[in-house]
Order: sequence, then C-alpha cells, then structure tokens
Amino acid sequence: MRNRFIMRYTSLVILATVLLSAVSCNKGETYADQKEKERKAINAFLSRDVALCNSNGDTALYVGRINVISEDQFLRQDSMTDVSKNEYVLFSGTGIYMQIVRKGAGEKLGHGQSKRIITRYLEYNILTDSVQSRSDVLYYSTTPDIIDITNSYGTFTASFNTENGGGAFYRIYNSTAVPKGWLVPFTYVRIGRQVSADDKIAKVRMIVPHSQGQANAQSGVYPCFYELTFQEMRD
Repeated sequence: MRNRFIMRYTSLVILATVLLSAVSCNKGETYADQKEKERKAINAFLSRDVALCNSNGDTALYVGRINVISEDQFLRQDSMTDVSKNEYVLFSGTGIYMQIVRKGAGEKLGHGQSKRIITRYLEYNILTDSVQSRSDVLYYSTTPDIIDITNSYGTFTASFNTENGGGAFYRIYNSTAVPKGWLVPFTYVRIGRQVSADDKIAKVRMIVPHSQGQANAQSGVYPCFYELTFQEMRD
C-alpha cells in the first residue's frame, strides 16, 4: 500500500513538472527567439526612413534609410563614413553599425594614454521604437556623463566617473560600466575640445546589439540606437 502511494505521488510530481515545463515553454521565448526578434528589428530599422520621436511626438533625430558598407570599404575611405549617403559601417564581429558624423578636434587617444571625456547621448530602443533616455538636453547640461578611459595597445577600458553624482546614463542604469559598444569609436575619432569656431567635437551614431549594450539591454535582449558626442574634459 505504502509503495503504491509513493509511486502514485512520484507520478503526480513528474506529471506536474512536465505540465509546468510545457506552460513555461508556451508562455516564454527562448534566447534564440529573442535574438531572432532583435535581428529582424535591426534589419527593419536599417531599411526604414526613420525619424526618432519623443514621447510627445516631436522628432528628436532624423536617421533616414541607412546605407550599410563593409569594413574594407570603411578602411579604404580613411575610416570614414559618407554622411551625405547616410553610410554606416558594419563591424561583423560584433554586429555594431557605426556612422562617424565628425572625427572631432584634437588627437586620437594613444597607447598608454588616459583621458576624462564628457559625453552626451541619445538612446533609442529599436525594439520598442521609442526614445529610452538622453542627456543631450538642457536639463543635463551641467551634469553630463563623464567617462574615464584608457587605451592599452588598442584595447579601451572605461568607466563612468561618479565624483559629482554621475550623469544621466549612470543615474538611470546605476552602473559605472560603459557599454562595450560605446568604446568602438575611440579607435577612429579624435578627442579634444572646441577651441575655435571651426573646431567640432567628435560625433557618432551607432546601432548597438544587446550583447554590446548596457545591462538592461543585455538582459532584455534588445538593440539600441545611439547618437554620441565626445569631448575632452578640462584638467
């Protein structure tokens, strides 16, 4: 009798486990499903005539239809993208797309060098089709995000500086980790300050897949579009 009860109890437990697993599989997406959704969202974004809008419906940034070029073509063009053709280079190893709007004033960050950089940004969630956060507005004009960055043989390491409470990105995501995707431009852009009317600080636009993005993007498996500016901070 006791053995029959144990067998029946065990069967019920196994049945319940199978049913719960089936419900979970039906309700949830696999990581592969999420990555496929992300890939489709990026491809749709590339081919759309995109205007990024704020929650009130105003256009925050016009992106347009993107013309993708290879890394080889990018290098043949002196590591530049033709903005008049709305070119973005695809870095196939990471899935990042980047447009260099301006290479910037000053010099590239050399091996062994460290700098403190002011960055302002617009972050757009491609999956939800909405501006997610930004610091390129008057509210954050006196508290921009500040990045401490070092170049070691072409490998860049960086963190957000929080000495004065940090900027918008740090406050929103509560992390000093700079998204890996944000470090890609430093191989190509110059970091300086605007000291004359002709000087322009570095400016890039990027599509960053979740694997190269901030922690929320990584866990939620969603891609973001960024517009970023970089300016050397005064000592």
